Amino acid sequence: MFNQLNVGIFNFINQLAGRNIILDNIGIMLAKYLPFVFILILLYLWFKDIEYKKIVLYSTYSAILGILLNFLITLFYFHPRPFMEHIGTLLINHIPDSSFPSDHTTFMLSIAFMFLYFKRTRNLGIVLSFLGILGGIARIFSGVHFPFDIFGSFIVAVIVSYAIFLSRTKLQRLNELILGLYFKILKI
Repeated sequence: MFNQLNVGIFNFINQLAGRNIILDNIGIMLAKYLPFVFILILLYLWFKDIEYKKIVLYSTYSAILGILLNFLITLFYFHPRPFMEHIGTLLINHIPDSSFPSDHTTFMLSIAFMFLYFKRTRNLGIVLSFLGILGGIARIFSGVHFPFDIFGSFIVAVIVSYAIFLSRTKLQRLNELILGLYFKILKI
């Protein structure tokens, strides 16, 4: 039943792929390159004040933990990508590895959700959450992920961002070490 729902939603979104070159290019750009927007935002915030640097560090920890959790999931659970099952239209070439959960979406949402915890970045977190979900939908549109892969990424991002937020006082020493090294290097 879940597989039928997964494939049904996939087909509903992916059926638009390959029909309009403009829509295809937008979908491909979002699916492939949207994570770089998140990296650029992290870099921009890093060069603001010390409080933003701390939020950037927490967001980076969240993204790293999310990708590590995805890796652990793939060690125990394999789910083929749509093109491996000869389903849908593929717009992006991708290696035939496990599709669950989406690393791209986990990366983006782990950062976005971390931003939601801090008043200074909450509005940006809302925008980035929307973009992260849009990026996940673009991965479905492009034929490299099923909808449940994106939903799985959403769950992973919720878990890791919450875990990092709860651990922020314990991570303070790591932050101080990284920031100390950063400021020491700047003085050279």
